[in-house]
Parts: sequence; structure tokens; C-alpha cells
Amino acid sequence: MLVLRSRIRCLVALVLGLMLSCLQADLAQARLRVGVTLHPYYSFVKNIVGDKADVVPIIPGEVNPHGYEPQAEDIKRALDVDVIVVNGIGHDEFIFKIIEASGRKDKLPLIYANASVALIPIGGDKGGEKIVNPHTFISTNAAIQQVYEIARRLGEIEPAHAEFYRRNGRDYATKIRQLRAQFMQQTAAHAKDDFRAATMHAGYDYLFQEFGLRISAVVEPRHGVAPTAKQLAQTIADIKAANVSVIFAEQYFGGNLAETVQRETGVRVYTLSHITDGPFTADKFEVEMRQNIETLARALEGK
Repeated sequence: MLVLRSRIRCLVALVLGLMLSCLQADLAQARLRVGVTLHPYYSFVKNIVGDKADVVPIIPGEVNPHGYEPQAEDIKRALDVDVIVVNGIGHDEFIFKIIEASGRKDKLPLIYANASVALIPIGGDKGGEKIVNPHTFISTNAAIQQVYEIARRLGEIEPAHAEFYRRNGRDYATKIRQLRAQFMQQTAAHAKDDFRAATMHAGYDYLFQEFGLRISAVVEPRHGVAPTAKQLAQTIADIKAANVSVIFAEQYFGGNLAETVQRETGVRVYTLSHITDGPFTADKFEVEMRQNIETLARALEGK
């Protein structure tokens, strides 16, 4: 009888252990998996969800998102997420090809990060029609609006963690505001009205606009599209006519156009980050946006 009871206890313990393991596995599988298309969105989402959800980059971090062609591994990742945060206005068109190829076009929820952002047209675009500028993530104001939008939508998808996401979103927005305050303090003594700058492309329009800085010329007719000889000659003429003293080149995917413009005009060259290359990390947006702000401050100070 004692042996039988002992065996029963062992059997019960075994069954309970198996049930607990299954429950733990189910809980692990129940974690929300949030896909992202761009590096800033990884930072935004990671700071919002903390340890309550997994953040999954859909494409590798070391590729140029402009003109990116989906790969088989991207489609597999899209099959294994519950929702995807997208730019949706021109900077991650590849994601819609990936979603369609995955067979989840009408099933996978999408969070459009820019749903509450006041959009502006691309500056310096040589085309006849006005095209929305998709670079809202290179900004502090627009970034904060996107963080709030993402936190709100994630809370709707996962109500149990809605307050957690909102609180984290507010805390992260405070950090971003501190970046803006750093720039305003650092440049308070420098006149911005007389500052004349050119950029390689219109990726920094939101950043310049919020800091009250004027962009007098844009070298590339479209991002990643080299100007023709005639277009470049006209841009150089515009830079000279506008008394531009500074040109901002791009940290990633840059060519030698900035050097050509510098040689022809004598402008000083500074480099800004597009925040779209390298490892996906929670602090990437803060780190590289701070670098951008410090670069803008140096340019204003003439250093």
C-alpha cells in the first residue's frame, strides 16, 4: 500500500510538472511579437513595450531600406509576428511586398506610426507633383507623436498592458524632449535667421523645420537619385546665390557629391545620421539623434 501511494504521488507530481511546463510554454507563446521596418521604430517600440513583448526587425539592419527587395527570410519573419509598425508613407514600401508574399495582406494588423503626424512635402523635389516627406523619424517633435501613436495602438491590441505601454511612452517622450531642450540651450546665443544651409537630400526637413532652420538648397532631386550634370550645376548656382555656408551630407549611403559641392562652392561639410543602418538597439534613436543635434549646434556655431 505504501509503495502504491508513493507511486501515485510520483505520478501526480509528474503530471503537475508536465502541466506547469505546458502552461509556461503557452504563456511564452502568448507574448506579443511586434514587427518593425526601420531602426527608429525598433527604438520606439522597445522603449514602449519593455519586457512585455518581443520586437522583431523584419529586414536586416545593414541594408539600405530605399529600393530594398524582399528576401525569403523577411517573409518568414512576417509570418511570425502579431502586428507590424510601419512608416507607410514612402520609406518602407518593401514591407507591403513582404506582407503580400506572406499571404497575410488582409489579416496582419498594421500600426501606421505617422497617423497623427503633420506631414510636409519633400523639399527641393525636382518633380512636378508634391510628394509627402516620409522622414518623420528624423525629428524630435514628430518622433514623440509617433511614440504616442504606437503606444496607443499597442494598448488597443493588448489591453492588459495598455497602461504600461502608455506610461513607458510618456517616459520615453520625456527623454526625446530633453534632446530638443539640449539643442535649444546650446544654440540660444546664435542667430538662426541668418543660417543658410544645403542638404544632400530632403531627409532632414522635419528636423530643420522644428528648430527653425532654413534649407536653401537640396542636391539630390530624389533621395538616392544622383542629379544630372545640369541639375547639379543649377544647385551649385543656387547655393552660391543664397550665400549658403554649410552643406549636410549623410552618414550612411553617401557618395562624393558633397565633396563636389564643397569644391565648387567652398561650403563647410557636416554629416548627419539617417538612423537607418547598423544593429537594432533600444537606444539607437537617442544616440544618433543626439549626434545630429550636436552636429547642428556645431554648424550654427561655425565649429
